[in-house]
Amino acid sequence: MSSSSSRNAFVDGKYKPDLLTVDLASRCRCYKTTPSSSLTPPPPPKSLLVATPVEEGEYPVVMLLHGYLLYNSFYSQLMLHVSSYGFIVIAPQLYNIAGPDTIDEIKSTAEIIDWLSVGLNHFLPPQVTPNLSKFALTGHSRGGKTAFAVALKKFGYSSELKISAIIGVDPVDGTGKGKQTPPPVLTYEPNSFNLEKMPVLVIGSGLGELARNPLFPPCAPTGVNHREFFQECQGPAWHFVAKDYGHLDMLDDDTKGLRGKSSYCLCKNGEERKPMRRFIGGIVVSFLMAYLEDDDCELVKIKAGCHEGVPVEIQEFEVKK
Repeated sequence: MSSSSSRNAFVDGKYKPDLLTVDLASRCRCYKTTPSSSLTPPPPPKSLLVATPVEEGEYPVVMLLHGYLLYNSFYSQLMLHVSSYGFIVIAPQLYNIAGPDTIDEIKSTAEIIDWLSVGLNHFLPPQVTPNLSKFALTGHSRGGKTAFAVALKKFGYSSELKISAIIGVDPVDGTGKGKQTPPPVLTYEPNSFNLEKMPVLVIGSGLGELARNPLFPPCAPTGVNHREFFQECQGPAWHFVAKDYGHLDMLDDDTKGLRGKSSYCLCKNGEERKPMRRFIGGIVVSFLMAYLEDDDCELVKIKAGCHEGVPVEIQEFEVKK
């Protein structure tokens, strides 16, 4: 890996990103046409929010799976941050209402990944080309569990597209040990995740294990959170925990609607969201640059503890080689 570049991944990058919505209605207003005018590119299985650089070029693709009962639009600022470093970031809306079972999300995620190779290019600006040979799967909270389930090819649902890297942002597999949501992903056996040397990043929140008040349980409970996911990963795997920030502190500053307002009330939170969002964006960018673009400059500085731009205090850090 190279460590020659100079930047600060915790602030916006050099690319100007834009947000697009791709859904069933996008079928007739796609940017690119197929060779035959009689053919229409297939719409995505689920509606998508896409952050893409607007400059001409070919860019790696990152898929972000939202947390339980959240909207993909709540992650727009995080998506724009990552996209500003030359990544196409795709966030499907997997559901609006869901029970405890995640099997439908696992199935839908695999279907969306398979759609990327036949449909995504048609809905991007004409000067932008997705590089699907560099594809990372990311998920927050319950979406993190879903991402690991797809990458592990569990429960009969997997994608034909090769996943180059996987990222869990405060992943959660239930309400406590012995109370996993079906189907369970965690096995409680160290290094049991066979991801075939796929690089892994797991990010945790220091306040996620704490209840906001006696009426609400912790949003990332002990026994089913980032620690267990990391312990079950084989190397190469990276684990960071942000001190004094909560499970939903990476969301947009202003999340609207009832669900948006409730995101401020359900979990124990930090004082503001921006530092945690910048931290996660910067760690994700640094990890992706290292493993997809062969540039580990930022990751090396963070590992060494000499990166001056880290916006939060890192409570825990561990690497498996």
